[in-house]
Amino acid sequence: MKKVVLPLLMICLTSASLQAQDVQESGNSNDYNKWSIDVNGGFSKPANPMSPGYHSSAFNFFHADLGFRYMFNTKFGLKLDAGYDVMSEDDGPEFESKLLRTSLQGYANLGRIMEFESWTNRFNLLGHMGVGVGQLKNDDRFEGEDWIGNFLIGLTGQVRLSDRVSLNADFTMINSFSQQKTWDGGNNQTTKQGFDSTLYNATVGLSIYLGKNEKHADWFVDDKSDELDALEQRIGEVETMMNDSDKDGVPDYLDAEPNSVTGVAVDTKGRAIDKNNNGVPDELESYLDQRTNEIKKEVSESNSNDLAGLINNGYVNVYFDFNSDKPNAQSVSGMNFLIKYLKQNPSVSADVVGYADEIGNSDYNKQLSQRRAENVKKILVDAGIDAGRLNIVGNGEDTSVNKDSKYARQVVRRVTFILK
Repeated sequence: MKKVVLPLLMICLTSASLQAQDVQESGNSNDYNKWSIDVNGGFSKPANPMSPGYHSSAFNFFHADLGFRYMFNTKFGLKLDAGYDVMSEDDGPEFESKLLRTSLQGYANLGRIMEFESWTNRFNLLGHMGVGVGQLKNDDRFEGEDWIGNFLIGLTGQVRLSDRVSLNADFTMINSFSQQKTWDGGNNQTTKQGFDSTLYNATVGLSIYLGKNEKHADWFVDDKSDELDALEQRIGEVETMMNDSDKDGVPDYLDAEPNSVTGVAVDTKGRAIDKNNNGVPDELESYLDQRTNEIKKEVSESNSNDLAGLINNGYVNVYFDFNSDKPNAQSVSGMNFLIKYLKQNPSVSADVVGYADEIGNSDYNKQLSQRRAENVKKILVDAGIDAGRLNIVGNGEDTSVNKDSKYARQVVRRVTFILK
């Protein structure tokens, strides 16, 4: 038996191991591109600080930025970029200031993190934040440059145009510190000069993806979860194949007799050993023959006045195989004995009492004992006994024996009789 099962098990486990290795390798970083060039242009809006009487246009066109982005994986990356802004008045005194900045920002692919792929493969969302440095100039209002520090945070919506290009719409807020000049070029009167300077950028642009793979990390979806599901299904099928319903040591897929009596010796195909081919496993046959002979001996040694006592004391029984409600072949003599007695004593009635062993659900065993009693009654009625003389009783489980003993359980799977 082991020569058949163990090689098959090893083949299945080896196949599962190779499948898992394939799944792991399919999700590595070689499956997607990591580099992109991000080009954007649009508007800027300086909010503060501004000199008294100066106002900035709500749409300062011109803003442009260029960045080189690298994704460590499909969810996180870094971008080095440079931006250029030209700011002017909307009313009030005229001015024109220019800001040139550079920054290093961390990027989060929110679309992959929030599993956008479950509902779209066309739209995506990136979040970014970082720090940088800027140079503010206004040749009309001050000489030289004002060097300022920047903290940036923003969101980028993406529309995939192809595997190589996506359309971007970005909104970024820039908070500056150590800013000595106002956006219009005047002196900054703020004493602390912390994060009290704000500039907004609204842009559209393109992400151009570089690399030899089909997709960029922005859009790559690792399908290893589907492969893992398939692998788990295959392992589940292997486990199901190895089930042994009747606990005879032979897996169900090799078991020619998957409902053999538990504990009975079987061959390599799971069939109960029955050398004389009488339908009864050899292990049970010797025990049942012994029990039948004991009953016959008791009957032969008793006179007619003791027959009712033999029946009521449980010497006349009908036996059943495991989980069966049909009497087994060894029960014929017991039923014949009762039939003859009832025919010889037409005034006597009887309770037909069914029992089951303790294996399984108690409610189910109660129903099984009822069906066993009903089937025995039908046999008695078919043999000529008036149905009105027979009362069905389903007593459920018989707990009087050791339920771990297969031979003891065979004894309690029975129908017995009580004469009235």
